[in-house]
Amino acid sequence: MFLSLAFAGTQIALNATGSGQLKSSGNPLPDVGKLLYIAFAFSVSLAINVAIFADVSGGKFNPAVTMALLLTGKISWHRAVQTIISQIIAGIVAAAFVEALLPGPLNIATTLDPSISIVRGLFLEAFVTSQLILTILMLDGGPSKPMYIGFSLFIAEISSVYYTGGSLNPARSFGPAVVIGFTGYHWIYWLGPLLGAGVASAAYALITWVRHGRVRST
Repeated sequence: MFLSLAFAGTQIALNATGSGQLKSSGNPLPDVGKLLYIAFAFSVSLAINVAIFADVSGGKFNPAVTMALLLTGKISWHRAVQTIISQIIAGIVAAAFVEALLPGPLNIATTLDPSISIVRGLFLEAFVTSQLILTILMLDGGPSKPMYIGFSLFIAEISSVYYTGGSLNPARSFGPAVVIGFTGYHWIYWLGPLLGAGVASAAYALITWVRHGRVRST
């Protein structure tokens, strides 16, 4: 549900002017309207579906998030494996569903803008993913948590979708790639978010350690 709705919004945005590009027509500058539409579609879809499924399955839709939960000891390894497999399958099904449901060719694959190198794209994906995952790890449960997670994804998408497609999620990139085809640098959409998961997990462990030290000292 998360990826199907987000993919549908992205497909509509990219086809809005008959072009699959995030640039304005005849202009090398970004089409801000499309960027906002895509970021909004992903962030609201995530917030709503986290709210729906948080008490059912934990609301985990991203292998990088699942890896961070494993690294921080919040889930077991076998639960992580099961969850990641289901997320990858869901990404493929969502992409195929949107291709069958909406008219026109599917053009929601994550690709690098020609202006950015593969290395920069890799580290941009890692950086914005770490922001999203740290938000998830730091927030306590409650009715407002899905909203804040959605806001975190929104700013991450705004900061990255023009240059990398704003993946932050291996399943988000893998599903459309299975349906449309793989790029030679598809690996950055796995390594980048997983690096981000490692950074966020380390930051979370450090913050937790500092907090506990302060509590003991008082």
